[in-house]
Amino acid sequence: MRPWVRRVLQILLVAFVAAQFFPISKENPPVDPARTLYAATPVPANVHSVLERSCRDCHSNETVWPWYSHLAPVSWLIANDVHEGRKHFSISEWNTYPDEKKVRKLGELCEQVKTGEMPDEKYTLVHRGTSLSADDKTMLCSWAESAKKAMATPPAATPSTSKGAPEGGQ
Repeated sequence: MRPWVRRVLQILLVAFVAAQFFPISKENPPVDPARTLYAATPVPANVHSVLERSCRDCHSNETVWPWYSHLAPVSWLIANDVHEGRKHFSISEWNTYPDEKKVRKLGELCEQVKTGEMPDEKYTLVHRGTSLSADDKTMLCSWAESAKKAMATPPAATPSTSKGAPEGGQ
């Protein structure tokens, strides 16, 4: 082996070992079930299954961190993807979003699934079974559209309990 190649490999090895001393946060914040997408919006079982299989690791507070997510610099990339994913759309924090944001996020979900932007290609390459079929994409978009319509529809008015009473009480 040439001396300069050996030297480069030694430097890379030292850099790899040194990188392990700079970990990045891989914490999963606590999940309040009342704040989740599933508590706030009707989600059919088939849609729930797809969201759990293909979206949960990057878009919830229930990320399963694989063994290689503990090795820098890969850990930095994975943690960044998860933090960004949670920031843009979180299944765990869905019920904290205002309705306008929910409607926008549902539209974005459908658009990104249709264009193949989500799930991320890096994720699907490493995690078998997370790619979305054409039927999965259609199902998610149909659900997202119906959820958007349900949010746009005002709740049914409740009948008054005091018949014939003038407004203002008495």
